[in-house]
Amino acid sequence: MPIKFGTDGWRDIIADEFTYDNVRHVARAHAQVLRQSRGQSVVVGFDTRFQGAGFARVVAETMAGQGLDVWLASEYLPTPALSFAAVHHGAAGGVMVTASHNPPAYSGYKLKGSYGGSATPALVAEVEAALDAPEAYSGPCGMVRSLDIRQAYYAQLDRQLDLDLLRAYRGRVIHDPMGGAACGWLTGYAEHAGLQLDLSELHGRPDPLFHGVNPEPVPQSLGELTALLAEESGQTLGVVTDGDADRVGAVTAGGHFFNSHQIFAVLIAHLYRVRGLRGRVVKTVSGSSVIELLAQKLGLEVLETPVGFKYITDAFLEGQDDDSRAVLIGGEESGGLSSRGHIPERDGLLNSLLMIEAMAASGQSLPELFADIEAEVGFRHHYDRADLHLSDQFDKAALLAAAQNFTEVAGRAVEGVNTLDGVKLTLAGGASAMFRASGTEPVVRVYVEAQSEADLRAILGESTRRVYGYDPGHQPG
Repeated sequence: MPIKFGTDGWRDIIADEFTYDNVRHVARAHAQVLRQSRGQSVVVGFDTRFQGAGFARVVAETMAGQGLDVWLASEYLPTPALSFAAVHHGAAGGVMVTASHNPPAYSGYKLKGSYGGSATPALVAEVEAALDAPEAYSGPCGMVRSLDIRQAYYAQLDRQLDLDLLRAYRGRVIHDPMGGAACGWLTGYAEHAGLQLDLSELHGRPDPLFHGVNPEPVPQSLGELTALLAEESGQTLGVVTDGDADRVGAVTAGGHFFNSHQIFAVLIAHLYRVRGLRGRVVKTVSGSSVIELLAQKLGLEVLETPVGFKYITDAFLEGQDDDSRAVLIGGEESGGLSSRGHIPERDGLLNSLLMIEAMAASGQSLPELFADIEAEVGFRHHYDRADLHLSDQFDKAALLAAAQNFTEVAGRAVEGVNTLDGVKLTLAGGASAMFRASGTEPVVRVYVEAQSEADLRAILGESTRRVYGYDPGHQPG
């Protein structure tokens, strides 16, 4: 099976396609591209997955053999810390050995740019092309040095936060790093910054099996955290980071999941009203209507992009040289967010701290802050997503073509059609249903937002049935 790059690099099953030989092959091609663009150094990190340190060492030795100086992480570290290291050390790029939120059997090779974010599509295409015929290299080898970025990254977080607010906060926070790359990093930052909050860890022991779940901040993976918070009240908060700590999720007192759209909205309001920051709001097409409605209320420009943080990274880079195009905050449905002044990279640790900061500034819980936003914009947010795994006979093209011509879904008239990425239907009553097919596997994701739980369930159920109608191999369960 050929090595195939996705949005943020290459992922595969360990010992099947993700092998030392294949990792060497990818690292050699990547090094060649960096060297041809006059790159001189690269940073390499890894998460807590099986053989992460070993694969990272192979990457480092291969790239050094291709003439690049390498900063190799001395321990597992979060992806945002690795991305920051590229900027801190003036490197031409970075490699993070991680499969992010994928199941434990996977590992991956994430490519990072010199600016501290996901590699551009152009760079990814160059590396893919170099895989076919890597050039021989006979020049001098580079050096491999140890990378310890923790304190410099913590200092970067200091610059993004209101430390006076955080130091005055005494609330209870539980961080669930899911056995992934953020283990010990949030508690370490609290000690570094002199925070006095009651902060503890759940699943804080690094675990290549992620304590029995897929390391993604979604409700089905957060049973233990939800149970811990079920009997809590007030501002007690659970924050969750995924396997490589670039995504964030939250569980609030009472054991209620607080989704990425809600986090996004609360942070917009906080950064604008409390921190006094300005700029564009960048959201992917799968994002909630609440984001756009709130931005409009605040007089902020909204840029909507296809799904994928690389498009948000492009907007951040555009705004670096043009203040009128600067981004206040950019975010995606899956929990990746970044804000003005930081690297153009998803950062689950920073966003966890910003949620705490918003609570400290307001004296309110996250649900209370979001309820105020709902009242302000006149929209009641109910959201869910279904990932439908279909047979190889599934007719993706037929579904998407038909969806553009739907006139109603579950009795709600279609009032608008958006084909920026997949097909998103605006429905009567402020609801929406979006169909987006994977480009690499027979999977369709259905995203639904509505203003009541009853409408949400009706629309999601009907949308799911329509998708299955284009799969001759589907067996009703």
